[in-house]
Order: sequence, then structure tokens, then C-alpha cells
Amino acid sequence: MKTQYLLGMGLGSLLAANVYAQENRPPHVILIMTDQQRFDAMGCAGNPSVITPNLDRLAEDGNLFAYGYSSCPSSTPARAGLVTGMSPWNHGMLGYGNEAERYPHEFPREMKQLGYHTVGIGKMHWYPQWNTRGLDVLLSEESGRKMSPDYMSDYRKWFNIHAGGLNPDITGIGWNDHAGAIYKLPEELHPTTWTGQTAVEFIRNYQGDKPVYLKVSFARPHSPYDPPQRFYDMYDKVPEPAAPAHGDWVPEEWKGHTDPIAEPQAAVGNFGDAYAKNSRRHYNASVTMVDEQIGKIIDELKKRDMYDNSIIFFISDHGDMLGDHCMWRKTYAYEGSAHVPFIVKLPKNMKSCYEKGEVITDKVVELRDILPTAIDIANGTQPEIMDGKSLLPIFEKKDCEWRQYLDLEHSSCYLPNSSWCALTDGNLKYIYFYNTGEEQLFDLKKDPYEEKNVVNAKKYRKKLADYREAMVKHLSIRGEEWVKDGKLQVIKTRTLFGKNFPYEGDPYKRPWR
Repeated sequence: MKTQYLLGMGLGSLLAANVYAQENRPPHVILIMTDQQRFDAMGCAGNPSVITPNLDRLAEDGNLFAYGYSSCPSSTPARAGLVTGMSPWNHGMLGYGNEAERYPHEFPREMKQLGYHTVGIGKMHWYPQWNTRGLDVLLSEESGRKMSPDYMSDYRKWFNIHAGGLNPDITGIGWNDHAGAIYKLPEELHPTTWTGQTAVEFIRNYQGDKPVYLKVSFARPHSPYDPPQRFYDMYDKVPEPAAPAHGDWVPEEWKGHTDPIAEPQAAVGNFGDAYAKNSRRHYNASVTMVDEQIGKIIDELKKRDMYDNSIIFFISDHGDMLGDHCMWRKTYAYEGSAHVPFIVKLPKNMKSCYEKGEVITDKVVELRDILPTAIDIANGTQPEIMDGKSLLPIFEKKDCEWRQYLDLEHSSCYLPNSSWCALTDGNLKYIYFYNTGEEQLFDLKKDPYEEKNVVNAKKYRKKLADYREAMVKHLSIRGEEWVKDGKLQVIKTRTLFGKNFPYEGDPYKRPWR
């Protein structure tokens, strides 16, 4: 609308024009994500030991995908898949390292080109840390990490204005520790509060006529597991967390009790069920703190009449083993690490073949599918280079064509010779450890926490053969190093960056390193 025309309009006409513009523009795209939240760390996922009333309500007003995954389950490669809409092999990150500074297509840049006002608040974990990837506004919270010279997050700047002289890390737990502790400062200073309230302020004060792409990325429940006392106390009234799962395949050397004080960041170790349950209670309370802020964001969207005209995604970049199989943190093929929350709430005027609140149990989805969905709902065209698939056809027709298997992988990180590739359809999971040639097969329907490896069971011979053949087909594009004469190969080297990584000259990011 031209400025000259606007100046000639009365206030009532201006308001009417704004309402008309809001009703006819593409939906807002609201992406809310957490860091290191397991698939089962929500009440709506059937866990009575986690308090998440706001996520539960979002799932009731939308749909929870029962099988949402993170294909390369550690922070940076997972976020590379989210920002590019691509698989690990095609965006080039096969494990934990620094993301590329620029990709051919990036989520915020794609939305900006489609006419969106693009805002990112919270943890991006991009490289360099000042990288915006096309965001009009970036307000960051990076858990104290300093990967770029002279970097200070916006949260740390805010903290120093509002609590100058205090130590934001006074609780004393590192960001990869597995212990839990109560936050030692007022909860108003907690990074979870800052992230949620900054998002609320943006929504409350937005005056533009463009649709909004808003990414709100919480740094919790990733360690430190440091909820304020108020949230920890809520767990006096709920069942205690479940003890960690223990598979019959777990190496004996992991099962002996380890001293968690001596090894506060141990990636593997059996610290006993009591210790694990205590960590899980602090972790769950951190989830509840995030949930409260998500509720405030949703309330503000409703106050501004933005909620009904928004597609809202809720995901996490990866999970947290929390002691399952004597493992902690992520990078593993197992459900605690790779299986993540995945909720989608459609705009009110968009019809769906699923009832509100219905759990979608027959489609395996992944972080790479979010960007194609956002492009689709904004009436854009998905670039052919993207591997992800728009979720909208799922809502249009239950029997729509969809992927048979989802690929997962991660190069060795915490443990030597532990690089793996996996395939799952949500019912079974096949894992191939390509440094050793070892295989695992799990029946997720009967054994959702992967306690029994059925790779040698006669009953599963046909399924194993099918999955092995599918893995051969999946890896064949990588050349004879991976598949030769129709056989999976053993690779002794650690392959962190694939040949498709956008190499910019940084020796740390050199392909085939």
C-alpha cells in the first residue's frame, strides 16, 4: 500500500486495512525448540514424571508426531539439518564440529525472501557466533560459549546490566555435567526466563505488516540441570522418574559403578539408579521451567491475535540418554539420544485429516522436514537440493506417500571407533557401526528403550536382511569406501565432514579430515 494513500486514510480505515492484510497474508511461522530434550520428556508423550501443561495443550490443539527424530543427534549437525532442510551427508556434517558459515539455502534467509520478518531469540549454536543466516534480528543466548573472538551473547550483556558483578555461572555445574543442582540466583536472571520473556516482548511490540518467522530456542534442558527451587519443588507431587534402561548388549566395562564426582562429564558410566533419578528430576524440572515460558509465548500470541494464524512447531535438536544403557548426553543412535519431541499446530483455517490432539503414529519425521513445511505454507517453492519433505501432505491425506525409512548417523565423538549409521521406520531400528562392522536391531514396538538386541534372533532374519539391503542402497552414493560389491564396508578412519560440506578454508572444517 503506497504511503500517499495511507496518509489520506482515517484511523478506522487504517485499522481495517491492517486487519485485511493480516487475514490474507501467509501464516506466521513460529519455531520453538529446546536443547537436548528427550522424546519422552513431556506429559503428552505419556510420561507421568514430567510436568508440561503448556506443551500438552499445544499437542491437544495440534498433533504430536510419535516418531520425530534428529538424524545426526548432537547440537551443530542437528541444527545444520534444521537450517538447511538437508540430510547429514548432503549438508556435510557427519558429527560434532563447527557448522559452515554459509549454506546454499538457509531457513531464515528463505523465509525473508518469502516476505517474512525474521527473528531469532536464544541458542542458535551457529558459526561464527555473530552469524545471522538472514535473520533481521538475532538476540542470542549461548550458555557462556565463546567460539568467536570477543563474543558475548545478548543474554550475558543483559545479565551484566541487570545483575552486574554477579556470576551467571555461580551454580557451578558445567554445560556437559550430569549432576543436578538448584539455580543459585533469582529465577528472573535464569537464561530460560530471559529467552521466554524476550520472545514475549517481541510478540507484544511487533508493529509490522509482514508475517513473522520467529525462532525461539531455549538452551535448556541441556545441562546444567539447574532449575530454580520453585520448579524443583513441583516434583514432590509427581511419581519419581523411571530408572535408566539397561540393555542386554551393554559392555560389561560400563556396568561397574563409577564415581560421578571424579568424572562429572563422563560420557559413559553407571553411577547407580539413585544418582540417575536425581539428575532426571532436576532435568525434568528444567523442562517444566521451559514449559512455563512456552505457555507465556502462546498466551501472548493469542493476545495479539497471531495464534490462530500461525503454524507452530515444537522440537528439540536431540535428546539426552540420562543414564540409559550407562550413557549420558547424546551422539548415540539410541532413542534417548536421537528420538525428539515433535509437535505441529496448524493455522486455524487449515483443514486437517487428523483430529486435534490425535497422535500421528505412522509417519517418521525429522528436523529436515521443518524448513520445507515452512516454505510450503508460505506458498514458496522448495529447492530441489533439500532432502526434507513438507509435512502438509500428511495433514491433507493420511495415506500420502512418505519415506519408508529415515536415515540417522554420527561419527565417533565420546568413544573411539563408535561411528554409526542407522535406519528406522519407527517400528524397527537397524544400526551399523561402520568402524567395526557390528550390527544391532531393535524392535521398538515391543522394546521402546532398546533393551534387547535381536540382531541374531531367527524371528528377525528377514527384517535384518531387508534393513541391511536398505542400508547398502542408502550408503552406495558415498562410493566404494562405504559399499563395495553390494557389501557394507568397515571404515577405520573417523569421517567428521563429508565431501558436500561447504568448505571455506578453515582447516578445522577440511573435508575428509
